[in-house]
Amino acid sequence: MAQYLVTGVAGFIAARVAEMLLAQGHQVVGLDNLNDYYDVRVKDYRLAHLLGGTSGALGQDPRTSRFAGRGRAASRDGRFIFEPVDVENFASLEMLFKEFRFDAVFNLAARAGVAASLTNPHVYLATNTQGALNLLECMRQNEVRKIVLASTSSLYAGCSLPFTEDQPVNTPLSPYAASKKAAELMAYSYHRMHGIDVSVVRYFTVFGPAGRPDMSIFRFIQGIANGQPIHLFGDGHQSRDFTFVDDVARGTILAAKSLGYEIINLGGGRVPLSLKEMIEQIEISLDKKAIIQVQPPMAADIKATRADITKAARVLSWQPEIDFETGLQTTIAWHQENNEWLNKLS
Repeated sequence: MAQYLVTGVAGFIAARVAEMLLAQGHQVVGLDNLNDYYDVRVKDYRLAHLLGGTSGALGQDPRTSRFAGRGRAASRDGRFIFEPVDVENFASLEMLFKEFRFDAVFNLAARAGVAASLTNPHVYLATNTQGALNLLECMRQNEVRKIVLASTSSLYAGCSLPFTEDQPVNTPLSPYAASKKAAELMAYSYHRMHGIDVSVVRYFTVFGPAGRPDMSIFRFIQGIANGQPIHLFGDGHQSRDFTFVDDVARGTILAAKSLGYEIINLGGGRVPLSLKEMIEQIEISLDKKAIIQVQPPMAADIKATRADITKAARVLSWQPEIDFETGLQTTIAWHQENNEWLNKLS
């Protein structure tokens, strides 16, 4: 049994990574500052599931987690420990690294979202870059040798399709992408100077049950199901390499092997799907027509993404197993099962 640190553990992908690690018999210490970038009741749902509690017993406040201010919490078997710690708080991290001996760190804590980073860039640098540096320094001090660093396909702005890991990613369009590039470079420095083994995993449009409410697929499913207008930014022809959350979580865990320093794409690796095609598939699945309100396109939005996943297959023996259609049906089923409380989200 190994002991892992998973940051951002109440987040969409991190919660699934933690769940899979626990299912494999490991111990997980999960950190999260439970910020209100989106309705915290979704984070409470995920965290309650990990702790073995009642995930349906959600609070009433969209900005304050019911786990906030309660200190450490643990599952009944003690194999999952939750710490309400912010990766920006170096002193708190130092104490944690002195208490636990981690076999590896999964740094999935991040301020996500391209558009929001344009209006509040400072918090993106603080969490995504300074937070990563804090973890690397704690690892150096305590001789923790492995980190898996979550990164993003947003770095590939201006690159030709399909995106490969050896392409130069020097033209980020958003502070979000720039902060992730800085974290990658910081990790490389710690690899070269201090021998820390680094796997950078670049995610491509992850979707699935208990996803982020600010993402289009979440908003579109809820809006179409309830007969409410959905906002489509641009003409809908922008396309994405959608990747199911279970595949991404599985690839993230596989990346914990010793690799030196490697950047690895985790994407669907298929022909990208346009937003209009995604909406059409949701309409068919729900047997409802979407009420679409077209909005101006976002300047920092990439027109298309597509992952070359050859390296992931070679280095990790990883291939995505769940196609978009199957993943969409699983996601819609989760929305329908939880529709009552999802409709109360802000």
